[in-house]
Amino acid sequence: MNLIGSAALTTMNRKIRILIIAPTQDTILGGQAVQGSRLLEKLNQEPYIHADIQSIAPRFLPKLQQIKYLRTFLRGVKYLYDITTKIPSYDIIHIFSAAHASFLLAPTPGVLVAKVFGKKTVLNYRSGQLEEHYANWHRTLRPTLRLFDKIVTPSNYLVDVFAGYGFEAQSVYNFVNVERFKFRERNPLRPVFFSNRLLEELYNIPCILRAFAVIQQKYTEARLIVASFGDQRENLENYAKELKLKNVEFVGKVNQERMAELYNEIDIYLNSPNTDNMPGSILECYASGVPIVTTNAGGIPYILEHEKTGLMVEVNDHEALAREAMRLLEDNELAQRLISNGREAVAKFSWEKVRNEWLTIYEELLNTESQSNIVVMDKH
Repeated sequence: MNLIGSAALTTMNRKIRILIIAPTQDTILGGQAVQGSRLLEKLNQEPYIHADIQSIAPRFLPKLQQIKYLRTFLRGVKYLYDITTKIPSYDIIHIFSAAHASFLLAPTPGVLVAKVFGKKTVLNYRSGQLEEHYANWHRTLRPTLRLFDKIVTPSNYLVDVFAGYGFEAQSVYNFVNVERFKFRERNPLRPVFFSNRLLEELYNIPCILRAFAVIQQKYTEARLIVASFGDQRENLENYAKELKLKNVEFVGKVNQERMAELYNEIDIYLNSPNTDNMPGSILECYASGVPIVTTNAGGIPYILEHEKTGLMVEVNDHEALAREAMRLLEDNELAQRLISNGREAVAKFSWEKVRNEWLTIYEELLNTESQSNIVVMDKH
């Protein structure tokens, strides 16, 4: 495919305007914010596209936003004002989505306003909790999904889940700016471990701490760096003390520049979510030369192959997580093979690989006369 817009631009005689609605890194650090900022940057390098981003949690009146519940109300009002005034100026509204209540707070008003103004919409559903979301919220979720012109997910895992509920979705991978992560030779590996998932119940960081306790019984000098934030931080720090762990460092929020530096400092990545979709941290490990030990939650087996590009264990099995981590330290041939294969695998998660997929989606939306390309097959 050539650059987007050959047909559409003949009629429009201007750049295609795309509004990305997503978390932004100045308000909410996390995978969605990272992918949103990366997509914004790359789209604006296209000669026929102008893209902007709208935060789902806009900042204003900072003193009042220090009050917990008032903050939520004020952000909601500002968000509704922003999308109502901005959406009319754009051709395509690309909405990032998590699950549960946040789906009602951001994607739902976004698509409703877009439809009022006759705009094409993409739902970029990114949560590995779709099954739970659907089970608890299907009465509001189903009709809202029908409003979107396209459903796009980062992994074929969610494509399969959506299909089970009668919705057609397509997969466009998360991508990583490989050039921003330094690949370092790790031969042999050191017992320096890393976790950078949000400190929330979903990501089961206690499993990593229990695994590290097992590892430290054998490798007393082992280190663990935990680089993230969340409502579980205090509990996790206390739990690390209960386990009598040494050399554990909680470093808090880390921006993308510092994150690349941290990957360069560590040798093994530990990941233990109970539910997941397509964690960008796995791609960043591939790019950095960091071998991975992870649970097999959700979409992870769709992007990581056991004993080829990483090691996988069952969800919440800290003993297996520890065992596979120590296996990397003790089997250098295995470790080097995983690192090499990961370096090759990351190529398919580059912008160059996903660019045409996004541009094709946008072009199809502009060229279609129908307001809905989602195929819905009601299940009884």
